[in-house]
Amino acid sequence: MKQLDFARQLRSTQTDTENLLWSRLRAHRLSGLKFRRQQPVGVYVVDFFCPEKKLIVELDGGQHQERVDYDSNRDAWLKSEGYTVLRYWNNEVMGNLEGVLEDIGRVAGVFAEASPSPQPLSPQGRGAYVASCDKNEGIDNPQAGLAPLPLEGGGAERTPGAPRSRGLAPLPLEGGGAGGEGGAIP
Repeated sequence: MKQLDFARQLRSTQTDTENLLWSRLRAHRLSGLKFRRQQPVGVYVVDFFCPEKKLIVELDGGQHQERVDYDSNRDAWLKSEGYTVLRYWNNEVMGNLEGVLEDIGRVAGVFAEASPSPQPLSPQGRGAYVASCDKNEGIDNPQAGLAPLPLEGGGAERTPGAPRSRGLAPLPLEGGGAGGEGGAIP
């Protein structure tokens, strides 16, 4: 199957979680950022992509518990190409959509760091790594290093002067869920 056909098939069979997040990202609804859904990037199809910020948002269901190595290799390749990858569990999006949107906006540099989240993201999220940056850098700096999100303090707090880092720590699965995310082209 050709990559574009695979992406079209994924767009036509989105999960409820993908539809919910897409309803808030589409048509420049998140602070004017343009997002695409089920977008081919290299040999992969990513769930949501903001080309202006080289930002990728992935939603993970229960099958990702069994695909950790694949996801790690995929994220490493995307990062090596200069992309920032954020991963959220489906239940994180369904239960805390505003917090997820605020996290995406902060990483994209469109929301102020000090802006309090309506409901902070769980410290037991997916375990994504993203570019760390100091106060004057955004994700546009491909030279920024990777740092895991600290597991203490809900992920939003940091020591003054310490580098910022983004992402979520692993979330234990309870009940699994339908993924509907992209992957390598079959």
